[in-house]
Amino acid sequence: MSATAGEDEGDKAAPHGWRGILKAFSTPSAATLFFLGFGCGLVLPLVGYIASTRMRDVGMELGLIGLVSYLTFFYTFKFVWTPLLDRFDSPLLGFLGHRRGWLVLSQVVLVLSLAGMAVFGPEVAFPLFLVCIGVAALAGATQDAMVDAYRIEIAPQSAQAALAATYTLGYRFALMAAGAGVLYLAEFWTWRDAYLVMAGLMLLPLGAALVAREPDQLHSRPQRTLLESFIDPFVEFFRRNGWVLALALLAFVGLYKLPDQMLGVIAGPFYLDTGFTKADIATVSKLYGIWIGIGGAFLGGFAVAAWGMRLPLLIAAITVALSNLLFIVMSLHPGELWTFVLAISGDNLAQGFAGTVLVAYMSSLSSRYFTATQYALLSSLANLPGKLIGGVSGFMVESWGYTGFFLFSTLSIVPTLLVMAWLWPRLSRSAPS
Repeated sequence: MSATAGEDEGDKAAPHGWRGILKAFSTPSAATLFFLGFGCGLVLPLVGYIASTRMRDVGMELGLIGLVSYLTFFYTFKFVWTPLLDRFDSPLLGFLGHRRGWLVLSQVVLVLSLAGMAVFGPEVAFPLFLVCIGVAALAGATQDAMVDAYRIEIAPQSAQAALAATYTLGYRFALMAAGAGVLYLAEFWTWRDAYLVMAGLMLLPLGAALVAREPDQLHSRPQRTLLESFIDPFVEFFRRNGWVLALALLAFVGLYKLPDQMLGVIAGPFYLDTGFTKADIATVSKLYGIWIGIGGAFLGGFAVAAWGMRLPLLIAAITVALSNLLFIVMSLHPGELWTFVLAISGDNLAQGFAGTVLVAYMSSLSSRYFTATQYALLSSLANLPGKLIGGVSGFMVESWGYTGFFLFSTLSIVPTLLVMAWLWPRLSRSAPS
């Protein structure tokens, strides 16, 4: 194990300040990651809350809609099949390269499955609509895993925050297209037209994957048996870090986004309960807020390129937690637009900053021999605890009120800071390389 978690010898030579920023953002892969991020951001809303909205719009029961949402759990458990993606080349498209073959295959399946969701709507052929959702979720999770692996393998660690920032920019543009864009198209045209347009937009990341270059280091990966492909990524992570440090790192990643993740379920009802209309929510949260998140993502990329990993990790953790206090201001001034704008500004800026920093850090923890599997495990772990608590957030609000819940979400950063204090001497002091 190296002296610091997520650090290697190249750290010491990585450029800092403006020179580091310019070098990180000038890599050709930065533009590629914009389009690949767009593809990743397009899918999850279309199989998640947009699909739920469509089903409700045609009169389906809420209970059934809730059960359908379990199909998106492919995203949470993508680490289960990523060992196969690390071990085997893609069928039919293996000639494109190990990463690009799987990436292009998943994107082709996404184009077809989104087109299927357009043609086989819930009111037309509900079983086929469910099949298309499941296939799209599986292909979308696979695309995410391949893009994460591609990003880590295509550039040195010193460029990872910059690539995460351009990836996030594309991802956020896709959220606008698959969120507000789809709803506008469905309102003025039809749901079928809206999903066909989204299937067409998937051709952009598909084209980017076709012209991108394959990471060089994959050619030296040793071949493994099927059993070794599942076991070795986890064994390597614990062997490289040691059991104590490995468990601390997993705990740190799992707790890091807890204050943010637990708010996801309750945010929409909270906005309505404080007197804002659906139009207000769409304008402030889904349009304005996304731009603020983009700004935060690039600030995170600049911070890591200029200062290294350790200080941005601390800043991000604290600001994500403190931004939740702004929602208390909203609850004390119901229906006042300035409080909504203030809360969304602080929350999305902190989220964007923290998202880029955490992606860069998780990338530094992933071995380049098991990139897809180890990063998929870390990214799934980063979302799981907050989502589990978010599932009971409604009961918390009923017992404590919104003010008590937001105070609890803010204080939930304390365990993260305690783990971080123990990890502090082991965190890289310089920009990752």
